[in-house]
Amino acid sequence: QVQLVESGGGLVQAGGSLRLSCAASGRTLSRIAMGWFRQAPGKEREFVAAITWSGGIPYYTDSVKGRFTISRDNAKNTVYLQMNSLKLEDTALYYCATSGRPWGRATDDYDLWGQGTQVTVSS
Repeated sequence: QVQLVESGGGLVQAGGSLRLSCAASGRTLSRIAMGWFRQAPGKEREFVAAITWSGGIPYYTDSVKGRFTISRDNAKNTVYLQMNSLKLEDTALYYCATSGRPWGRATDDYDLWGQGTQVTVSS
């Protein structure tokens, strides 16, 4: 079975940058897309970005377009989320997830999840 491990979270000032990593292990042949979600206390988990595994086609939620970039390294079975121009509202626990179908933006579209990595943006 697939296991996902996130890393790279931390504390940054507004306007700063972080790069999150998600390393996948196990059987990944049936995994079509890898995505990032985030959840702040008291709020629902929301879609951030995803990328198709084979084609490397990214897609994003509107609030992060132009600031975040998702990419993947097939040789390392790793997906990255480069976050620039961070804002206070980006503060959340960020989860990596994988889906057996492409273009998903809902939590139900993803069936395997990592444990999350905390991103905190301060002023």
